[in-house]
Amino acid sequence: MTAVAVFAGTLLLILLRPLGLSIGTGALLGALAAWLVGAVSPADLLHIVQIVWDPTLAFVGIVLTAMALEEMGFFDWAAVYSARLSRGNGHRLYVNMILLGALSAALFANDGAALILTPVILAKMRYLKLPAPALFAFVMAGGFIGDTASNALVVSNLTNILTADFFHLDFLSYAQTMFWPNLLAVTLSLAVLWLLFHNDLPTAVNLHALPDPSTLINPRLLKQLWPLLIFLGVTYIAGDLSGLPVSAITLSGAGLLLWLGHRHKALEPLKLLRRAPWQIIWFSVGLYVVVWGLHNAGLSRQLAHWLLIAQSHGETAAVLGTGFLAAILSALLNNLPAVMMMNLALDHLGPHLHTAMIYANVIGCNIGPKLTPFGSLATLLWLHLLKEKGVVIGWREYLLFGLSATPPVLAASLAGLLF
Repeated sequence: MTAVAVFAGTLLLILLRPLGLSIGTGALLGALAAWLVGAVSPADLLHIVQIVWDPTLAFVGIVLTAMALEEMGFFDWAAVYSARLSRGNGHRLYVNMILLGALSAALFANDGAALILTPVILAKMRYLKLPAPALFAFVMAGGFIGDTASNALVVSNLTNILTADFFHLDFLSYAQTMFWPNLLAVTLSLAVLWLLFHNDLPTAVNLHALPDPSTLINPRLLKQLWPLLIFLGVTYIAGDLSGLPVSAITLSGAGLLLWLGHRHKALEPLKLLRRAPWQIIWFSVGLYVVVWGLHNAGLSRQLAHWLLIAQSHGETAAVLGTGFLAAILSALLNNLPAVMMMNLALDHLGPHLHTAMIYANVIGCNIGPKLTPFGSLATLLWLHLLKEKGVVIGWREYLLFGLSATPPVLAASLAGLLF
């Protein structure tokens, strides 16, 4: 009960942020409390740092990459170019924006897609002077697809990186296994979002209101970006095969982009580095310490017992049971502690563990948070960002949307693991 109380208090500090506390500070205070009450030992702390350092720094590198591309104007260019491909058809424009969000989530992580691309899309939609219902449809699609399409690659979500590192999943095997689940998630997301909002979409839009894509980014810089991005993709695979830490690859890639942007006077590296999400390091380590306290108290063994029951009914039950259990935990407790607890629970299964259950856990922890507005930190930050931009989405309004859109997308993605 002490470990549960520490976890609940830490979660409240992170979600409510009293006195303006950062999420990293809230997690560290929770970790300190877990140590003081004896929920974790000094040996646990050292073990946790060994588990968390590489995934966390890898995620920082991915977010730095997205921030650098945003500063260069790459996302503005991509949004306008994608809009022009619609040729003025409002429904095609909606599909193009969703696909752009899915691609951004896969390559630059869900936080990059939701927090960087959403303001860009919002600005472009206001250029087009869309009515409020259409604007709402585009905003909800951007926030939703950022998470549901974040299963594609190891680097697409911090939950993916943590799990791949914990179970030693290599980059290529992960991408191959998640191909069908992610494709189905994106396809169902498109279908569900269109069904929910097609009546609010304009039949035609005036694309002349948008700026020329060539004015949004230095053309010479753009030409040099493409081979660099391809090189980074190849490096992910080569680095993984050679056993390099994922963080070494992502941080090096971010460094190359900062150098290129500085060379073309498109960004100031020191200013961008000061804005980087360094607190995610303390957040990840601190939260893992608190979750480890629950692990020591026996919660992971209880979850493992439920997973064994699901597994005893066959592979389909194991995959669906793992995925939906992870989704419910993520929706109620936030997805980062959920994926940590579920990884520890799956590890308890030992030789009985079915590999598909590891991937089902990731899917549940990436898509399940969309059930509630507090299921992931990215969603909370996204809602706050929209409020600052004058778009207010109430929790009741979000819950109605989340409960309608999330279950079919989650079920389809989990089914992809059974192919």
